[in-house]
Order: sequence, then structure tokens, then C-alpha cells
Amino acid sequence: MKLSARGGTVYLLDYSLESLRLMRRSSEADNVTLILADARHCPFEDNTFDIVFHQGLLEHFPEPSRLLRENHRILKTGGLLLVDVPQTFHLYTVVKHVLLFFGLWFAGWERQFTIDSLARLLEKNDFESLYYYGDWSRPGLTYKVLRAILMKVGITLPMFPSYFGRLTESFYTIQNHLRKKKIFLYTVLSIGIIGRKK
Repeated sequence: MKLSARGGTVYLLDYSLESLRLMRRSSEADNVTLILADARHCPFEDNTFDIVFHQGLLEHFPEPSRLLRENHRILKTGGLLLVDVPQTFHLYTVVKHVLLFFGLWFAGWERQFTIDSLARLLEKNDFESLYYYGDWSRPGLTYKVLRAILMKVGITLPMFPSYFGRLTESFYTIQNHLRKKKIFLYTVLSIGIIGRKK
């Protein structure tokens, strides 16, 4: 992990032993302490961390404030919370709800947020929003669906296609330009906020 490579003390917490085993086999696990625990009941003292980060987690909690209160507890005063979640106005959300309806969604129960609803949730749990960000899926959702379909018939495409070359680079250049516009946050797959503990 980049933080540990830069001298940070990094803990990775997951309630799944299998996930931790997969991480342990990764070369990125060097100098990372793996913890088996529930994120709503962390085995850490109050005011322990400078930064807490989770991506793809908050949206799976029917009561997200429980997780955010625990994040608040273990952060030092002025510490930073980075939260990354699915954004409401995206094709991903439409597909997800159709698959949820038919009981075919791979990721269990899941909600989504707008940048405003996420900011209000953080504020309610004593975080000040400092910075908003978002990103489209890389590679794109269409490519991911195509890749999954082809895998079922024995054709494996790379996770990150490089053979589109200039087209991919041009698309990322446009994304980086749009990133400066607030409307961008209503078009992306995932959004995030960096919040500070009050």
C-alpha cells in the first residue's frame, strides 16, 4: 500500500477472514497490519488514527450512522475520514436495482448517495466536509459487462484494456477536465468526501 511505502502505519480491517487471506498473499500487504473485526466495533482506543478510509463499504449498512460514529470515535480530533460510495444518478444504479429486484445482485443489499446526501450524513455525525471527488468506472461499465459475459464462454479479456490506446487516453483527458465541474459529481459511478472530525 502506498501509505505504508511512504512510512505510514497502516491497518486493514475486514470481517471476512478470506478477504484478509487474499490481502496477505498480495505484495501490497507488506508492512500492513491485518485485523479481523466488525467495522462498527473496532478494536482500537478512542482518538487513535489520523486517517480512516473506506471504499465500497458505507453503502451496505442500513444504518450508516453506526459506522460513521465508530469512525468518529477512533479518529483523532481534526483527523480525516475518506468515504467513497456509489452515486445515485448513474446507469450502475439502475442496473443494480433491476438485479436486486430479481435477487441477482452480486454484492448483497446496497444503497447509493448523491454528493449532497453524503455530505448531510457526514455533518449529522460530526464531520466537516472539506473536499468532494468522484470518478467514472475505469474501465467503463460497458467493458466490464462485456468482459463478464465473455468469461462465461471462456474468453478472458484483460481487467484494464490497453489496446484502445489513444481513445482511452482521450477519454481520461476529458474526464480530468470535467472533474473540475460540480455537475461532474452527478455523472460519475462513485463519489467521495474527505471529512474532518469536529
